[in-house]
Amino acid sequence: MSKKGRKKKGMIFLRLPKINLTDYFLILIGSVITALSLNMFLVPNKIAAGGVSGIATILYYTAGLPVGLTMLIINIPLFLAGLVLIGSRFGFRTILATLLLAFLTDVTTNFPVVTRDVLLASVYGGIVMGIGLGLVIRSGATTGGSDLGARLVHHYFGEISVGQALLGIDFIVITAAGLVFNLSLAMYALFALFISSRVIDLIQEGMNYAKAVYIISDNTQQIAKAVLNELSRGVTILGGRGGYTGEDREVLLCVITRMEVIRLKKLVHRLDPKAFVIISDVHEVLGEGFQKMK
Repeated sequence: MSKKGRKKKGMIFLRLPKINLTDYFLILIGSVITALSLNMFLVPNKIAAGGVSGIATILYYTAGLPVGLTMLIINIPLFLAGLVLIGSRFGFRTILATLLLAFLTDVTTNFPVVTRDVLLASVYGGIVMGIGLGLVIRSGATTGGSDLGARLVHHYFGEISVGQALLGIDFIVITAAGLVFNLSLAMYALFALFISSRVIDLIQEGMNYAKAVYIISDNTQQIAKAVLNELSRGVTILGGRGGYTGEDREVLLCVITRMEVIRLKKLVHRLDPKAFVIISDVHEVLGEGFQKMK
């Protein structure tokens, strides 16, 4: 073996995480927002909206343990188990987000409680938490907790999907909250969990809603030209086959804004009143004419 080869074999190389300041900024802001959702809405009103934060909320009222420290203590064995069984795929960013969230949750405990109305707290707490977690997830990280726990369950019990395991963990936590507090608070916690999950989806998919339109017509060429010229929108011609007739048909696909739906309907009706049109929601469109690819 060459001297150079022996040197490489004897050295231990550490791969530092790729630095992307935007992602780390999102992790920081998302962690701050999530911590504020806990201290200003959820924890003061005994809303344990699933996951590790829900367990920490229960232990805060039953054992007096700090919420942030409790989340960190619960996450440590999960991380160790994850390293052994799953590997380091959850990465440095997830560890950073988890540490930040635990630290910021205990640092912001003196922030004022916005409301003592449990319904308002569950609604706005769910919204704020969804925004915070959505920003963290958008950066390519998670806050560990039930997400990592669900992956471990899936590892041991392959027939249970990660989504099913995550739902099961949240259900157990909310059930425990119902037993410790009361059933009403458990239902509010379920409501907050639902809202936060929807807001997370909104953050991930974006707010740039558009419409995808499929057009089946005998005049596809004329309609395609009209869309290009009158709406200044691109059109893709897809190959299709009629299930009943077995005949080959052309299907037009175009993506338009909500404001252009009426114009497109009128355009298609003018050229082919018998055309078959399918309009569906699109949550995010990247490319020419819409949002730039980042």
